[in-house]
Amino acid sequence: MRRRHVLALTAGGAGTLAAGRLWARRDEPFRIYRITYRGRTAVEEGFDDYLAANGVPVVMTERDIGRDTTLLPGLIDEIREVRPDLVVTWGTPVTLGVAGRHDEAHDDRHITDIPIVFALVSAPLRSAIVPSLERPQRNVTGAVHVVPTETQLRAMASYRPFSHLGVLYTPTEPNSVTIVEELAELQPRLGYTLVQRRIPLGPDGMPTADGIEELVAEIRAEGAEWLYLLPDTFLGTVYDRVVPAALAVDLPTFGAVELAVRRGGALVALVSRYYSVGQLAASKALQILAQGRNPGDIPIETLSRFSLIINMALARELELYPPIDMLNYAEVVTG
Repeated sequence: MRRRHVLALTAGGAGTLAAGRLWARRDEPFRIYRITYRGRTAVEEGFDDYLAANGVPVVMTERDIGRDTTLLPGLIDEIREVRPDLVVTWGTPVTLGVAGRHDEAHDDRHITDIPIVFALVSAPLRSAIVPSLERPQRNVTGAVHVVPTETQLRAMASYRPFSHLGVLYTPTEPNSVTIVEELAELQPRLGYTLVQRRIPLGPDGMPTADGIEELVAEIRAEGAEWLYLLPDTFLGTVYDRVVPAALAVDLPTFGAVELAVRRGGALVALVSRYYSVGQLAASKALQILAQGRNPGDIPIETLSRFSLIINMALARELELYPPIDMLNYAEVVTG
């Protein structure tokens, strides 16, 4: 409850009371159309709880694409038909599919005339969803969930210094490609060598886990001292193969999202909690629905506080313990 309260104060702010007077005069609830990528997560819980705590009346239409972006055109047709007050999207593939790139969006293929709020987009600038974080300048705003890449790398080095960094990613996920590009750009300044492998694609063009253990072994054989589990949606579905494969070759794993350590078994993660990201996204929705603000004028933000989570059971198995001072601020999980 404390986490929810703190975020309500920082994300909602003093504008909440003034906004309440606006929606109190509505004869009907706001209509929100939400598209998720792989079912309901803590993001949706945080979003819904935030609006409920602020007394915002909402009728929610929910659609999940089950990681199949080919379903998006049909959902876009439905959005045009029902004309909701707001569209909420989860992740980069869904957001790009619905909103399009800011420099390529077309009215016939994307939603450009209804406000959109996203969550779980790692790199909205590099993905060309918006031209600016401070002022998106279109019908899109939202919440970035990933801790800045350089901050993660420095946390990784604080736990265990490295000269070679391994990364495994899905080449069809724009979000993942942009992060790998950023990792490559950071090499000269931070002084490491990037060892990268692409997750293979099947005949249908979809990612497959076939041979993924061999890819992890190759990364280790090329000298990687960490395997960075970036916020890759497909990768998140195969943690149960990737993390054991890394463990088998004594390669520690560092996660960029909360599920990497809580469900995936990674050694360490530096994260923005999904629930809090959902609340931050809901604060943007509140400004649009209740205050009548233009999403193009609402800054895209990242949470200001992050959580370092250490899997102590895995640390013991690898005999790779964190520095003592790190335990003063990290959350330790034991299983």
